[in-house]
Formats: sequence, structure tokens, C-alpha cells
Amino acid sequence: MTRGRVTWLAPTDAPQAFPDVSRALREPDGLLAAGGDLSSERLIEAYRRGIFPWYEQGQPILWWSPDPRCILWPADLHISRRLRKEIRSTSLTVRYNQAFADVIRACAGPRRYQSGTWITPDMMAAFERLHGEGWAHSVEIWDKQRLVGGLYGLAVGKAFFGESMFSSTPNASKLALLALTRLMLARGIEILDCQVVSPHLDTLGATTMPRGEFAALLDNICASPVQLTDWPPDAHAVAELLRQ
Repeated sequence: MTRGRVTWLAPTDAPQAFPDVSRALREPDGLLAAGGDLSSERLIEAYRRGIFPWYEQGQPILWWSPDPRCILWPADLHISRRLRKEIRSTSLTVRYNQAFADVIRACAGPRRYQSGTWITPDMMAAFERLHGEGWAHSVEIWDKQRLVGGLYGLAVGKAFFGESMFSSTPNASKLALLALTRLMLARGIEILDCQVVSPHLDTLGATTMPRGEFAALLDNICASPVQLTDWPPDAHAVAELLRQ
């Protein structure tokens, strides 16, 4: 059912029931649909079409596809001289998929610059399920046995859809992003979806792409929803990332 230009989905609607992203609202930018559910099938279908859920507790599930789209080409990640110097001397390590639940809960925690979170209990449960199924992944920064930063998202085909990141020590989220982009380059993952523009992402080398171009690219590189299964099994020193 369509009200205005927003399509309302029932939980029984097929995962493919999303309208074309060109029908998303201009105000609020990118709102496309509401309702449905957070089943793995619907989420994977949404992401590979350039759509993502974003809503707060107490709201219906809201589905978005903003224009333009914020993206990062993995080779374009900007690492400042100062951060490079810190990386060379740090004792922090990188791990992958060892503490997914801890990462998503840390990302959902309180922040100085926002009063709530869109990572609701239902969203956490959905992504933990996707992690168990091999779709959702975490990149983690560790100080010995203490998790101090990381990020999580979905890897579908040749795209990684970033969801959120956190730091409890300076620059840890940047180190996680560096680890992710290095892995993407090594595994042939072409694009990192950052969803919406922010000044922080701009400083790291992110850019924008018109929604239509982004959707067309995804249609090519995510046409077959293949999983990324080749993740490094062991921890390695953050300093090694500069040599990759």
C-alpha cells in the first residue's frame, strides 16, 4: 500500500516488495518505505538495492535511500601523517569477527553528541542473526584483551555496507576503518557504503555518488548476493596495516 510516495510494507510482504529507490522522498531526504520486518531476507534485499533501515525505538521500521549517497573507495581512505606516526608505535591489535555482539552494543551506547540511538534491541538482534548467518561482520581494535574500538556492517557481493563504529580510546575507529579498507582491497571489495554525509567522513576521504549511479553500481556488484568468507583468522598488529 502506498500513502503519498511512502510505501507501507506488511511483515507478510515479500522481501522484494520495496519500491524503486527513485521514489524516495526529497524531504525527509531518502525516506522510501515503512513497516515490514527485519528478517535476514528483507535486510539483504534492501542493502543490495541501496536501502537501509533507520528508526528509533517506538517508531515503525523506516527504510531510506538518500540522494546523494556517501561512499568511500577503499583506496581513497585518508590517513594523516600524525595518525601514521601513532600507528607505527602502537601496540594495539586488529581482530575480525571475534566480538561482534560487543561491537554492536558499544556502537549502540550513549554518545556525547546524541541523546538516543537507532540501534534498537530489534536491530541488534537482526544484525546478530545476520552475523551468525555469515553476512554481518565486525572489525575490532584491541588493547591486549580489552576491546577499545571497532565497526560493523554487511558484506554482500563486492560491497561492504558500513553501519556504525565506536572508539573508547583515541583513533580506534579510524584504525578499524583502515583495517577494513585494507582487507577490502585485498579481497576485491569495491565500495564501502557510508550511507549519509558527515564532516568526520569527509576528512577520511569519503565522497558522494548520485543515488541512481549508486543503485546501478550495486545492481552490478551485488547482483549475486555472495558472502565474504575469507576473513583473517588471527589477530595482527595495527602497525602491519601500513605495510599492506
